[in-house]
Amino acid sequence: MTGHDVVVVGAGAAGLMAALEAARGGARVLVIEKTPRAGTKILASGGTHCNLTTTLEPRAAARLFGKQGERFLRGPFQALSPKALREAFSDWGVPTRSAPLEKIFPVSGRARDVRDALLQVTLAAGAEVRYDTPLLELVQQEGSGSSWTLRCPGDEDLEASAVILAAGGKSYPRTGTTGDGYGWLQSLGLPLVEPRPSLVPLRSNAHWVQELAGVSLPDCELFLQQAKGEPAARRRRPLLFTHRGLSGPGPMDLSGRISALGDHAQVDLRADLLPDIDRESLRDELLALAAQPGRPGATRLLKGKVPRRLLGPICAACDIGPDMAAAALTRAQRHGLIEAIKRLPLPVEGTLGYDQAEVTAGGLALDALDSRTMQVHGHEGLFVCGELLDLDGPIGGLNFQAAFSTGYMAGRAAARSFTGK
Repeated sequence: MTGHDVVVVGAGAAGLMAALEAARGGARVLVIEKTPRAGTKILASGGTHCNLTTTLEPRAAARLFGKQGERFLRGPFQALSPKALREAFSDWGVPTRSAPLEKIFPVSGRARDVRDALLQVTLAAGAEVRYDTPLLELVQQEGSGSSWTLRCPGDEDLEASAVILAAGGKSYPRTGTTGDGYGWLQSLGLPLVEPRPSLVPLRSNAHWVQELAGVSLPDCELFLQQAKGEPAARRRRPLLFTHRGLSGPGPMDLSGRISALGDHAQVDLRADLLPDIDRESLRDELLALAAQPGRPGATRLLKGKVPRRLLGPICAACDIGPDMAAAALTRAQRHGLIEAIKRLPLPVEGTLGYDQAEVTAGGLALDALDSRTMQVHGHEGLFVCGELLDLDGPIGGLNFQAAFSTGYMAGRAAARSFTGK
């Protein structure tokens, strides 16, 4: 049996950051990783470019995780802010640049640079990384305070004073995140919020949606409606039609809410195609068009405003002919056309699942641990960070920031738990 001060399970963004901070705090640190390499998900992120954080200030960034997530992340995002993370990577030889939608990328455009820098500083701090070492079972020794046994394949068990679980969720399972951590948490009787795919494209069986594959809307606002018609969630971000449904930041940001509805739930998703133009202005434009000589078509209202391939679905949604003259529209038809522009129904049957998901929503309930340390209540020496937590934010580097910040808190606290520093 081999003893360590801290064993970190998972060599991803959260795990490596936790290992780095624990080693800097004077702990003897071992990272075990089930796959043959570290940071596989970092390497795959952002189309291999790695959107590692956000331009937002800590409070604004935390707010995008919902009310409970905001309360939980307020401290971690102050302790390791997006700005501080950028400065750290710059010190490690990876300068960053800002991009649209509050994104931050390495100047090189290479995710590998992010992974390599984080791994190198972690090793330089004294942490050891052991690959091809999956955790099979986690056992807290009875009556021994903070003492843990980690059972791995082979004859040698690992023993540690503190364990940091950073094994990720279930998204992108081909990178090794297959949900193993949920079993360890359940075996300890810890409360879990049902995991579900998030930041994932949406599935639509509607032919007209699939026929629009390749059409994009750089600026539209999506609304996920409740049964009473009030928006349950909204997001103003780009949308992309695909041969399988809807993708892009807007749909993917709402995907966690949609997956929470269940496989057979009715999804009421709508799009404001022209969020900068209000209904009254559209009505005035339509009336002015109707007054012009030559009986121009009603769809001329949208010329240059939306892609031409969208005109058919818009007309179908309000049941008017695509060649109908603006002057021929009844008051009800004008209203219907404007509503189709401002609240176009987008038929959606669910998401494309974990294989296409960037993150996992759900996980360890946030009230089960202390956000100042990431230590689990009632389990001395057990810390959880990263995607195993019930945290999921929108596209834009927010989830990586949450992984880095919670890993930072866990590593520092784990080292302090026995060094007293």
